[in-house]
Amino acid sequence: MSQTYIIIDDDKGSILKTQAIAERFKNLSFVASANNYDDGLNLILEHQPRLVFLEIDPADKKSNLSLALINELYRYLSVVPKIIVITNKNELAYEALQYEVIDYLLKPVNINDFRKAILKFDRAIKLNVPYSEEKNPVATFEVLDEALVEDIEIAENPEVTLGTPIVSGEMQKPQSLVICVKSYGDYRYIDSGDVLYFEADNNSTDIHLNNGEMITAFKTLKHFETVLPPTQFLRIHNSYIINVNQVSRIHTGNTVCYIKNSTTKLPFSKSYKENVDLIINRIAAGNYLEI
Repeated sequence: MSQTYIIIDDDKGSILKTQAIAERFKNLSFVASANNYDDGLNLILEHQPRLVFLEIDPADKKSNLSLALINELYRYLSVVPKIIVITNKNELAYEALQYEVIDYLLKPVNINDFRKAILKFDRAIKLNVPYSEEKNPVATFEVLDEALVEDIEIAENPEVTLGTPIVSGEMQKPQSLVICVKSYGDYRYIDSGDVLYFEADNNSTDIHLNNGEMITAFKTLKHFETVLPPTQFLRIHNSYIINVNQVSRIHTGNTVCYIKNSTTKLPFSKSYKENVDLIINRIAAGNYLEI
């Protein structure tokens, strides 16, 4: 099966070289290219390719190309393309891997390294089973890197999305979302209502609970952003996902959100201002009195 791809690079010569190498692989099908952030984002949203080759440290700074483009994709797409970074600086490799890119290739690209990256891409496509809470109420996310032994499971009662079930003439309370952090056969179950916020910590994520406890899971914050229900959890910053139900105050002037029953306040960034506005609107839509 042919997999579509897009190249986003501020250097036209690099675009042509990448395309020339990619044409040697029959399973890849070129769609389009772009040389700046806005055009690249629009191309991806329009064509929704399976793979994107992305420059993250452009010579032309006006192109605005960076890893921030990946974050933006998660705001619009339920299935984000796989990303292979192609750039000149190897010191950016670690940062790129935190965004769960498939691979990181240095210019000038070596055909053998390119082949390995495509094999990783093929493997990721085959192993990537989309999560559907309608058909599969329990979703397990496998760790592909053998160095990471921890796994995350999110279990949810499928009837919750259909409304509150009635048993023996009485209303039954819907079962809340359960997050399972699994490590070395140890299953740690967390009620989503007890979570205050998720905080990025390099390639792991710290889960802060309302009892003051913190649990570390070896998944990136971006991973949690894609699997957590947006009705309860929203990303407000590159480093934070907040439980909407735990917000006690939002100060738009100081760009901070306050957590209930604590002195904790989390910053929010302009790139996630829409999510903060959504939190404000959701709270106002409930049993609400504004004075």
